[in-house]
Amino acid sequence: MFGLRFIKSRPTVHLMQFRRGQVVREGVGQSFFYYAPTTTLVAVPVASQDRPFMLELVTADFQSVTVQGQVTYRIRDPQRTAALMDFSLARDGVSYTSDDPQRLGERVAMQVEVIVQQAVQALELKQALRASAHIARQAQSELAAQAEITALGLEILGVSILAVKPTPDIARALEAEARESNLKAADDAVYARRMSAVENERAIRQNELDTDIAVERKKRQIRDTQMEAKAALMRKENELRAEQMTSDIELETQRKSFVSGQADNARTLAEAEAYRVATVMQALSQADPRLVQALAASGMQPGQLIAQAFGGIAEKAERIGQLNLSPDLLQSLMAAPSASDDPAPTRSPRERR
Repeated sequence: MFGLRFIKSRPTVHLMQFRRGQVVREGVGQSFFYYAPTTTLVAVPVASQDRPFMLELVTADFQSVTVQGQVTYRIRDPQRTAALMDFSLARDGVSYTSDDPQRLGERVAMQVEVIVQQAVQALELKQALRASAHIARQAQSELAAQAEITALGLEILGVSILAVKPTPDIARALEAEARESNLKAADDAVYARRMSAVENERAIRQNELDTDIAVERKKRQIRDTQMEAKAALMRKENELRAEQMTSDIELETQRKSFVSGQADNARTLAEAEAYRVATVMQALSQADPRLVQALAASGMQPGQLIAQAFGGIAEKAERIGQLNLSPDLLQSLMAAPSASDDPAPTRSPRERR
């Protein structure tokens, strides 16, 4: 009514009121009455905005790719942005009088496209397909340093590369190559698994063989030890036998020496006895036989004396015509013990001499 109006902005909109070319009021979330015929309102949105983009680019090896991404930005300096672009509101206080607010996103997207194009053209196809994160980081860092972005008072919050896709024919070729590579990798994996199984089996057999060899070596050591023990035992037995034989030889030598000594002693005694007997016989050979008989008869028993008398009679039997023996004499001779039954009296060597 009479040109007086009320406006209320959101907290994400920086509202500026111009009157006679001067800013009389500004800020986010402002609400006030203003006189429309003499007031110009400028509304700069300061909230973050997303600008998607899709580019048809060529890589370093002349292959076409499609890059799909998104850039996120916000207006950090509303005064600078409003000074370079028209964000004034229409009389209704809602719509803009120009298309600069929409063109702001296009200008940002154009800068992103230039940077992304340069990054993709420096890479080959396979590298570009795997470098989405690298391209996004490079685009964000270079975009934040752009003079136009700084002049517009913008802040780059992030750049995202959603996809880097080749043409369908190239994609099928790459898929075929990757499929063949995967099949080859699968074959290599099967071959490697079989080789690993063979190697493991070989290792197991080698371990078993090594175990058998170690067991045989241990058995041989045990046999060698037993043979050495037997040899040592046999040597010990031979030594004992040799010692026994030496002892027997020494004992036999001692016996031989003892027997020789006994023989020498017996020989000496025999020689002495022979000398004695010879001396006695020599002495008796010069004596009268009757004296000798008398000496022999001394100490004899009566029966022995009678037997000696009969011997003398027998020697002179040719001179005896008749011999008469009385029964009493025979009876006394039969009753008396014979001289052969009585043991000979023991005499000392001195008596024998």
